[in-house]
Amino acid sequence: MGYMHVLCLFFTQIIYILMLVAETTAYVPAIIVFGDSSVDAGNNNVISTVLKSNFKPYGRDFEGGRPTGRFCNGRIPPDFISEAFGLKPAIPAYLDSQYSISDFATGVCFASAGTGYDNATSNVLNVIPLWKELEYYKDYQNKLRAYVGDEKANEIFSEALYLMSLGTNDFLENYYTFPTRRSQFTVRQYEDFLVGLARDFTTKLYHLGGRKISLTGVPPMGCLPLERTTNIMGQHDCTQEYNKVAVEFNGKLEGLVSELKRELPGLRMLFTNVYDDFYQIIRSPAAYGFQETGMACCATGTFEMSYLCNEYSVTCPDANKYVFWDAFHPTERTNQIISQQLIPILLAEFQ
Repeated sequence: MGYMHVLCLFFTQIIYILMLVAETTAYVPAIIVFGDSSVDAGNNNVISTVLKSNFKPYGRDFEGGRPTGRFCNGRIPPDFISEAFGLKPAIPAYLDSQYSISDFATGVCFASAGTGYDNATSNVLNVIPLWKELEYYKDYQNKLRAYVGDEKANEIFSEALYLMSLGTNDFLENYYTFPTRRSQFTVRQYEDFLVGLARDFTTKLYHLGGRKISLTGVPPMGCLPLERTTNIMGQHDCTQEYNKVAVEFNGKLEGLVSELKRELPGLRMLFTNVYDDFYQIIRSPAAYGFQETGMACCATGTFEMSYLCNEYSVTCPDANKYVFWDAFHPTERTNQIISQQLIPILLAEFQ
């Protein structure tokens, strides 16, 4: 046997061992994401909607300084969670043509900015409804089975960590903006309606093989710069009515998670509450190294998001000093801090 042949065999074995090590250091085989702009990695780039962020200054602190369609100056929570679980540092959007099933095998995002549990919410800005996100997931399942085989694919589906993050748009973009749902439901009834939709979605995901699910609640939505801007009577402080609804709704989602775990055999589901950590950052920004919490980094920081936050906007030089990037979305630093609070809980439950 020639020297070069032996060398080739040696390197082949080394590469195989390294691949095994890489595979075993990951705590889950993949991270799969559903939801709204809090977790959208760029699916809205390719649909017909005004709610996009695939232009500067979005993504200016992302690797390569490129806008990806994330509503942030950098990374969003699923990216940090993926890295902490031993997977890639950024989860790709399913509709992004530069990625293929080989990229999606270890993590994929189906989320769409502007969507909600309620189909009527996705209609407001013509974005992907939650039921359609699930259809894309079914399509992904077929592609993954063709790519790795049925047995391996089924193992990935059952062992993957599923992240769900949505609900804010249902209230702020839909219920409190348009009269239709308000004429049909009191806000408490609407909360219950949304919880029913969350139950239906989660049950369908379970029957498609999902077993490890993290359901994220809504943030203190009355403290978003956009809401503070319009809260003139409250001296531009947080709109407490919206925060109260957020707390109520989160309590109902947490109750739902407890019920589903009792009803669905083998389901490992966690309610992840971001409200308290987020509110603490807003109320005590200096403790986290922030200087500005009432206004966002982009432009005037009061109402701009998406196309109103563009490369011609005069944007703050250091986003790390701001809790919010645009009037609706946190900076990468805020996302990182909140993710760091969640990651130990997720690892303890799902690794």
